[in-house]
Amino acid sequence: MLCKAADEGVDAFVEVFITAIKDAIGGELTNETLGELNSDQITLLAWDVLHEEVMDGGFVQLIHNGYGSFIFKNPFAKALKLWELKDLSRLIYSGHTLYVKYHEAIERDCTDDEFMALFEQYPEFDELDDDFVENEENWTAEIAHYIDTHIERFAQIKK
Repeated sequence: MLCKAADEGVDAFVEVFITAIKDAIGGELTNETLGELNSDQITLLAWDVLHEEVMDGGFVQLIHNGYGSFIFKNPFAKALKLWELKDLSRLIYSGHTLYVKYHEAIERDCTDDEFMALFEQYPEFDELDDDFVENEENWTAEIAHYIDTHIERFAQIKK
């Protein structure tokens, strides 16, 4: 499965590990299941959340859907720096500043129309969204490389 995913590209390669980690914790990331994972596995799941949310609706959506604290209040940016993803780490630190400033308003329950209006109310996130989309492919490749060179931190490989 791993060789096939590697042949399909970096997205498929990274997804194999994300899926395996999710399967190992029963598909749900909770305080209890967090304790079953190492820091690299948690970082990879945080990347998955960040990637899914930002590619779908940007940082405003990520925060509104309740993932802001997971991304910005944990050492995710520091972990990315340790993975040599310095530009992505800087982006998360920049997002943290905006998160602290606006999260209470963005996290409020609201109608669909009010949610859509959040994007106009908080245009400061647009630059972060654009930066993420522009660099997502490279960052995914760098993450795949990190996994490949530290594979024992992500899975037990059986031959």
